[in-house]
Amino acid sequence: MNAAAMRLGGLAVKEVLQILRDPSALLIAFLLPVVLLIVTGFGLSLDARKMALAVAIEAPAEDTRALLQALDASPYLAVLRVSSVAEGKDVMMRGRARGVLVLREDFAQRLVRPARWPAQAQLLANATDPNTARILEGYVSGALQVWLEGHAIERRLLDAGTIEIEQRYWFNPDLRSAASIVPGLIAMVMSMTGTLLTALIVSREWERGTMESMLASPAGLVEMIGAKLGCYFVLGMASMSVAVILAVGVFQVPFRGSVLVLGAASALFMTFALALGLFISTLARNQFVAAQVAFITTMMPALMLSGMLFDIASMPAWLQIVTYAVPARYLVSILQTLFLVGTVWPVILPGLGGLGAAAAVAVGATLAVTRRRLD
Repeated sequence: MNAAAMRLGGLAVKEVLQILRDPSALLIAFLLPVVLLIVTGFGLSLDARKMALAVAIEAPAEDTRALLQALDASPYLAVLRVSSVAEGKDVMMRGRARGVLVLREDFAQRLVRPARWPAQAQLLANATDPNTARILEGYVSGALQVWLEGHAIERRLLDAGTIEIEQRYWFNPDLRSAASIVPGLIAMVMSMTGTLLTALIVSREWERGTMESMLASPAGLVEMIGAKLGCYFVLGMASMSVAVILAVGVFQVPFRGSVLVLGAASALFMTFALALGLFISTLARNQFVAAQVAFITTMMPALMLSGMLFDIASMPAWLQIVTYAVPARYLVSILQTLFLVGTVWPVILPGLGGLGAAAAVAVGATLAVTRRRLD
């Protein structure tokens, strides 16, 4: 075993002993996620506004074209025309639309003879967010009713007939709010927990002078940061596992994706969060300041800009651009997809890329700031 490996092993043993002797790290890693998940998971509700709707018209006619224009004129719907039901389903799977409205080939014929054959339209709604699915149903029903009244006046019909909509909620058929909220909560909780693990513990070492002693030792900067990240990484991943077990066991959220993909996404995000905590502690060197900065830079963006509570598509355009700088956005998207839909690579791969970039930037910034402080 060479000298570098021996120094790294010694630093790792020191970190493990510090964790075992200091219960605050264990409380942050295990008690904090459990409390936040249980309290927030049972207490949060969601709201949504403008939504994208794919419309598949199997046999275009004058009436159906007028209906498409009426839907497109609604301020609450963004209509995306697709050529077939299959294309509409693919668009919804990729997250480009919240639902698919299907008008069958006999829609126009049934519309003029409603007493005998009521006109039927089918709405396929993405129910990973049940509240959004309900709102989408209301918007579509309202737009169809408005168009139907205009259609009756135009045709001078006493009885314009009815449109029956058949709803099918994908991915979350029971419309349980917890199934949508809890995966996002895991990202928010892990964002704060991972950052606090290193921000508070390391800032305490700066206060006590322990870090100065370590910096004066033969161990290199990369070795010290690697030992800290490695030990707290194991603790953070154990905390993530507890959160996932709570989601599946307590909240009964189904998990339909790949465990390996979940592990990869969690590892990248935890690396980012721990490195961010080291970065904060190096700049602040004070526990109180480090805790405040960690809260502001992790929990608040994860709560407001990750898509967990508020639909990113309904935000102003400039704010949607800002959300790309929030790593929790990528983890929320990945977790919601893995839990409720499955391993959908068009959603997973961009998220993994964003998390990898965030982790690299955080580690690089920590190395650079620590080196400058030593100089």
